[in-house]
Amino acid sequence: MGKQNLTSVTEFILMGVTRQPELQVPLFGVFLIIYMITVVGNLGMITLIQVDSRLHTPMYFFIKHLAFIDLGNSTVICPKMLVNFVVDQNIISYYACATQLAFFLMFIISEFFILSAMAYDRYLAICNPLLYNVIMSQRLCYMLVGIPYLYSTFQALLFTIKIFTLTFCGSNVINHFYCDDVPLLLILCSNAQEIGLLIILFSALNLISSLLVVLVSYILILTCIFQIHSTESRKKAFSTCGSHLTVVVVFYGSLLFMYMQPKSAHSFETDKMASVFYTLVIPMLNPLIYSLRNKEVKNAFRRFFNNQ
Repeated sequence: MGKQNLTSVTEFILMGVTRQPELQVPLFGVFLIIYMITVVGNLGMITLIQVDSRLHTPMYFFIKHLAFIDLGNSTVICPKMLVNFVVDQNIISYYACATQLAFFLMFIISEFFILSAMAYDRYLAICNPLLYNVIMSQRLCYMLVGIPYLYSTFQALLFTIKIFTLTFCGSNVINHFYCDDVPLLLILCSNAQEIGLLIILFSALNLISSLLVVLVSYILILTCIFQIHSTESRKKAFSTCGSHLTVVVVFYGSLLFMYMQPKSAHSFETDKMASVFYTLVIPMLNPLIYSLRNKEVKNAFRRFFNNQ
């Protein structure tokens, strides 16, 4: 069956964001600008945190890895999508499709648990400030980043290998603008129930477990903040987690919008719009949120440019 799969399907056709020809050029321009801002913003954030010693703290360690994930997620999808806007047929090779799926899954799953780690970090900083530096050691920081990378890589390889060792039917048309697991399952002619069930179970586990950590952390944070009598201290406590909370609301909000729609209103077109948001728009917004809402980042930018 594996050999039949390799010989019968050598490439796929991506349907893209829209089928309307008059929108291709305007959308190319829009997404090119989005991608350029994403690259400059996330690379700038990574560089700034790397070179400024005052930002060598656990919070910015996690922000640096979030920027790396956002940059990777966008780069896996956007350049190929931009090419597809200006060619007649949106073709992607069999192995390029498998590679895109694997890296997309790795980055998107990593983001769930990096955001959870960041929520836990903010909980310790606000609720246990005296023990923060002891608990949030360099070793723990590396563990909170390394484990999500290993876990997401395992899942990405599991799903990609299972899907691409099954047999695709005569149709090689993917109703999406990148190689995603659910559209690929729809063109399998092998029994895809097992892998479909695995994807549903792991997706639910990733979403619920990471969101639960975030919710519990912020419930405890709010409890601590409301016990603070000083208004100035409350504002300071809110400001330390405001950027992360904004990022969390935007990220999980887009995912919940996609997954919790009623079946009558659910369609691949709405899925595409949600996918555009969490794969392309959010990676652009995250560095802007952290730079515009954070005094330490603004001061680091000033120091960086003053030293040039």
